[in-house]
Amino acid sequence: MALPPTFDARLVSARALSPSVRELSFARVDGAPFDFEPGQWVSFVLPNEGKELRRSYSVASPPAGTACFDVTVTRVAGGPGSSVLHAMQPGATVTVIGPQGFFTRPRVAPHPSLFVATGTGVTPFCSMLFAAVAAGDRTPTWLLFGIRREEDILYRRELGALAEEHPHIRFIPTLSQPGGEWTGRRGYVQAHVRELFEELAASSQSPPHAYVCGLERMVGSVRQLLRKEMGLPRERVHTERYD
Repeated sequence: MALPPTFDARLVSARALSPSVRELSFARVDGAPFDFEPGQWVSFVLPNEGKELRRSYSVASPPAGTACFDVTVTRVAGGPGSSVLHAMQPGATVTVIGPQGFFTRPRVAPHPSLFVATGTGVTPFCSMLFAAVAAGDRTPTWLLFGIRREEDILYRRELGALAEEHPHIRFIPTLSQPGGEWTGRRGYVQAHVRELFEELAASSQSPPHAYVCGLERMVGSVRQLLRKEMGLPRERVHTERYD
């Protein structure tokens, strides 16, 4: 298997998505198209006290045939990688390795899908959803997104608009620390997976697949629910963990 390519990328722009998460938009310095499959990730080679530090992030943007791509980075207290990336200013360059990874979904899917994400685990699903819409996919696709507070809902405007414009897409945030005015779902994603998956299955002509991305504790819990308690075969449960 060939090694993933290495290239230099320039930070084009940055914006805050939440109090602790920053979106970074990069472009290849050489101008070559950045070709990847929705759901894949890249590694950044970062300086760290004279040594080389590597940190990996899923690509949040869909493939567009250009040199550009977006990632999201959570600021971790004392984290050398996230500190460098949160301090980076437009115009700065960094070495990137990728794309890499097998957590992908066909742009025109043969099956309905329930996406389950927490935190920045939503980023590969953003790429998948926007790529699927661009490809003309109309397969039922629901995104269950778990976060702590309403202010932590990443890409809320973009995902909400996508769901409004396309009836086959549902965007379902659930908050573990909701405020008094929150009227949506509450609690961890684990509390809602069975209900939503069974509803999706009942309304679909083919068996749904589940795609799960986030920290190991959540991924393991949801995988246990789907595989052991609900009896889904291995080929219908796809997972990616961040720790």
